[in-house]
Amino acid sequence: MAAERLQKVFASAGIASRRRAEDLLRAGRVQLNGQVAQLGDRGDPASDDIRLDGRPIAAAAPARVLLLNKPPGVVCSCHDPEGRPTVLDLLPPELAHGQGLHPVGRLDLESRGALLLSNDGALTLRLTHPRYQHSKTYRVWISGDPSRADLDRWARGVPLDGQPSQPVQVQQLDTDRGRTLLELVMSEGRNRQIRRTAELLGFRVHDLQRIAIGPIDLGDLPEGRWRRVDPQEWGDQDPRR
Repeated sequence: MAAERLQKVFASAGIASRRRAEDLLRAGRVQLNGQVAQLGDRGDPASDDIRLDGRPIAAAAPARVLLLNKPPGVVCSCHDPEGRPTVLDLLPPELAHGQGLHPVGRLDLESRGALLLSNDGALTLRLTHPRYQHSKTYRVWISGDPSRADLDRWARGVPLDGQPSQPVQVQQLDTDRGRTLLELVMSEGRNRQIRRTAELLGFRVHDLQRIAIGPIDLGDLPEGRWRRVDPQEWGDQDPRR
């Protein structure tokens, strides 16, 4: 890691915002290699001794993105006050603790499938902000046999909470014992949007699985397992750009 302004080092390590770090520097509370640090000083936690009030600053964990195949019944959170299993419980201890990993986006408790986890705020923004237009693909079993009119209405976007919804790509894949399997491709993700839309159209969701986020798909990743995501999978050599 190259030397960076100490304000950025503090922000990357999650210790203080850049503005707060400037205040700490002005107050003489930051030391760099045994000397009181000044505004404009640069350092690298991997090779320099950087301290706040005498306590050493550790280097920030390297940026990571993981793809998890979330099972139903697992909470998309780092901690659950009700004691339910969380997505971090599915990771090995060396990744689940001390790495700053958090879910990127959400799947509700009973939904399953593709979920990204990252420890990098800028990367999380790139993976979730609407301006990047990362579509998400779902396989959904619903009750009954929707008509062409039902599917067309879903495709146009069903308003929720008085607000319009964006269009959805809808394809019917299968029918079995009074149920229908749909594939949905969406570019927005409101709270329980698929389940609420199905209910408004008169159908109940029996199973909801997200199979892809942008170009990242589950493939043969088993439920409850995870894998690392290479930045090149997003078609970008540098995902922070």
